Amino acid sequence: MRPLDRVRSIKLKISILLLASGGVGLAYLWFEFRWQPPISTTLVTIALVLLTAQVLGNGMTRPVREMIEAARAMASGDYSRRVRATSRDEVGQLAAAFNRMATDLEAADQQRRELIANVSHELRTPIAALQAVLENVVDGVAEPAALDTALAQTQRLGRLVTELLDLSRIDAGTSVLACRDGELEPLLADAVAEAGVTARMAGRGIAFRVDVPEGTTVHADPERLHQVLVNLLDNAARHGPPGSEVHVSGRREGGDIVIEVRDEGPGIAPEDRERVFGRFIRGERAVGGGTGLGLAIARWVVDLHGGRIAVAPSGPGCRIRVTLPGSGATVPA
Repeated sequence: MRPLDRVRSIKLKISILLLASGGVGLAYLWFEFRWQPPISTTLVTIALVLLTAQVLGNGMTRPVREMIEAARAMASGDYSRRVRATSRDEVGQLAAAFNRMATDLEAADQQRRELIANVSHELRTPIAALQAVLENVVDGVAEPAALDTALAQTQRLGRLVTELLDLSRIDAGTSVLACRDGELEPLLADAVAEAGVTARMAGRGIAFRVDVPEGTTVHADPERLHQVLVNLLDNAARHGPPGSEVHVSGRREGGDIVIEVRDEGPGIAPEDRERVFGRFIRGERAVGGGTGLGLAIARWVVDLHGGRIAVAPSGPGCRIRVTLPGSGATVPA
C-alpha cells in the first residue's frame, strides 16, 4: 500500500507520517485509559512536530532536489553537475551513485565527441585524395601513378572501417576466437609481406627481417594474430626513418611464445609506454597517418588470447613485446 504517493513533497510526507504516528498513539491512550492531553497541548505538539519535520526534512531532501536539477541539466547536455553527499543513509548512497553515474556519462560523452572528431579527420584526408584523383580522371589528365594513390587511399578507408568495426566488437564483447596450433614462421612471413606492400606504396623504403627458430608453434587465432602483427609492423614502418630496418622475432620462453617487433625510430618515452595503448592515442611523434586505434585493438586481441603486450625497454628505437601463453589459455570474449 502506498497511500502517500499523491503527495508531491517528501517533507510533507514526513509531517504526515509523524502526525499519523502521534494520532495512533493518542487513539491508543484514549481507548485504553480514557485519557487524552488538553486541546491546547495537542495543538502546540502538532505545531512543534510540523516545524521539526520541516527543518530536519529540508536537509534530508536537499540532495534529492539537487539530483533533480542535475538530471535536468544532463538532459540539456551539461554533465558537469554534481550532488553534495554528506549523509550515510540511503539518500547519501543514492547521491554518491548519482555522482558516479554523472562522471561516467561525462566520460562517455567526451569519448563520443572525440570519436566523431577523429573519424571525421581520418575520413577527410582519403576522401579528398580520392576526389582529386577522380577529378583528374574525368578531366583526362590523370597519370597511371594516380591510380596507385587512389588504391592506397581506398585501402586506408578500408582499414579505418575495419578498426571501427573492431572497436564496436570491443564495446559489445561479441568477438569469438578460433584458436588452433600452427607454425609461427608463416604467420610472421604473411604479416611482413602485407606490411611490406603498404610500406612500398607509401615510399618509406623500409626493410623487414624475420627471425624465428624453425618448428616454433603457437596456439592462437591466425586471423586475429595476423591483425596484431600487421598493426605493429605498420606502426614500426611509419615511425622508422627511411631506409631503416624493422626486425620481427619470435621465440619460446618457458611455456610462453614471445613475439617482438623492433624499429629504429625515435622510440616511446617511458611515461607514454602505457598510454599509447589507449584509443586514438597517436603520440607527439606520430607521422604518416593512422587512426590511433591499432595498438588499442592489438591489446584487445592479445588480452583475448590471455597474453600480454607492452613496450619493452630498449636502446634506440621502439620494441613492442607480445607474450602469448603456450598452453592456449584464452579469455572468454
